[in-house]
Amino acid sequence: MSKTALKSGALLAPLPPVMVSCSDGEKDNIITIAWCGILATNPPTTYISVRPTRHSYEMIKKSGEFVINLTTEELTRTADYCGIFTGAKVDKFEKCKLTKEKATQVACPMIGESPMSIECRVKEVIPMGTHDIFMADILAVNVDDSLMDDAGRICLEKARLTAYAHGEYFALGKSLGKFGFSAAKKKRKPKKNTK
Repeated sequence: MSKTALKSGALLAPLPPVMVSCSDGEKDNIITIAWCGILATNPPTTYISVRPTRHSYEMIKKSGEFVINLTTEELTRTADYCGIFTGAKVDKFEKCKLTKEKATQVACPMIGESPMSIECRVKEVIPMGTHDIFMADILAVNVDDSLMDDAGRICLEKARLTAYAHGEYFALGKSLGKFGFSAAKKKRKPKKNTK
């Protein structure tokens, strides 16, 4: 395979276009962020990268809390809107007709239409040039009941989540295998009864 060498850049893809809800105690807001992820499983730790010039930056820094709300295919247009317009001039919950749901561990609201809302408390802010990283403890994960199976497993494949790559949104495709499938032992075929 032949590759073209490019200058360094922020070109990792795909990324999750999440809607991050936050509050300063008086006003609630939503910022769409694609630069987020998991840092550790124990303790459960996540991060979001936010430009200091964004309206939500000071809200998150002041409150020390935010909620990561996953984006579905149906919410993609809303997520795009929340990433373009500033909460300093627009009430995004009202404009996008989104439902504020009370979180269990933080003061800022969850987005009711999101299939999964992850409540977070900031533990450290790390300046990184154009963006600052808000490293945060995951305090609670709230999942829509329709995505839970009888065994209590989360079935996010039913949520129709979206991905973001180089300025475009994409619907997630078909499953290619579960974690560990490459090393799983093949099931033996039952022997035929020769009697």
